[in-house]
Amino acid sequence: MIASIPSPSESVLELGPLDLRAYGVMIGLGVLAAVWLFSKRLESRGVNPDVGTTIAMVAVPLGLVGARAYHVITDWKSFQGRWIEAFYIWEGGLGILGGIAFGVAGSYWVARRHEVPMTTVLDAAAPAIPLAQAIGRWGNWWNQELFGKPSDLPWAIEIDPENRVAAYPDDATFHPTFLYESLWNLALVGFILWIDRRNVLRPGRVFAVYTGGYAAGRLWIEALRIDTASQVFGLRVNLWVFGVVLLASIAAIATGRRSPDELSSDAIAADEDDADLDDEPGDAGHDEPEAAAVGTPVDD
Repeated sequence: MIASIPSPSESVLELGPLDLRAYGVMIGLGVLAAVWLFSKRLESRGVNPDVGTTIAMVAVPLGLVGARAYHVITDWKSFQGRWIEAFYIWEGGLGILGGIAFGVAGSYWVARRHEVPMTTVLDAAAPAIPLAQAIGRWGNWWNQELFGKPSDLPWAIEIDPENRVAAYPDDATFHPTFLYESLWNLALVGFILWIDRRNVLRPGRVFAVYTGGYAAGRLWIEALRIDTASQVFGLRVNLWVFGVVLLASIAAIATGRRSPDELSSDAIAADEDDADLDDEPGDAGHDEPEAAAVGTPVDD
């Protein structure tokens, strides 16, 4: 029986002469996985896969800036008197809502240049973002941060005395909220892919499944956390924010459901496409020029 989950003694990975911050490595691995899934989903929608890479090159750095800005703004009291540490991103502290806002803005700019519908971009990104989060959250394990209330469960996380919250100096094991969120995000990836295959939502609304699903998870996970955070009316700011996000997402999903007529029309169109493919004559030895994929760059 596992008594508890140990924490790493160091947050730095030594690779020969290089010292890599484990937090940054986990964020990087998450980004790579997300870009791969995002590009594959764009390609399945008829978009040039290179566009996915181009969007990522703009959205990822902007997202990191936005995520750090959100964290600093919502927890500004922690940086009073030491504002230079607001730039110490390797020490942890990224707010996903700020990352989404900045990332979506950057994605919109690139998508418009390549004439790709933003709804297509959002739906392709819906499962890719929680995949990145599921991997990136393990950076908190390396940093021994963002854990929950004291716990004696078999999967509780061991925290060194110097990293414990002042209110719990004598408690050695805590809820591993980073693990809860990582597993929640992985389940959310699978749920989004399932919903997307059913094709019951209008374009762009699959992204609301991500925002709503993530917000629902963060509400109960946030309630377990004991790290210092700004509060409004006695509740952590993130509880209010994610509550609003959840309600907005539910509204977007409810109003974005395809009607029975739309579903019937899609089924008929799919049957006609299959029939057209069956009726096509065999290759007579003449190659037809292929239509350009959506997302071919547009000259200014």
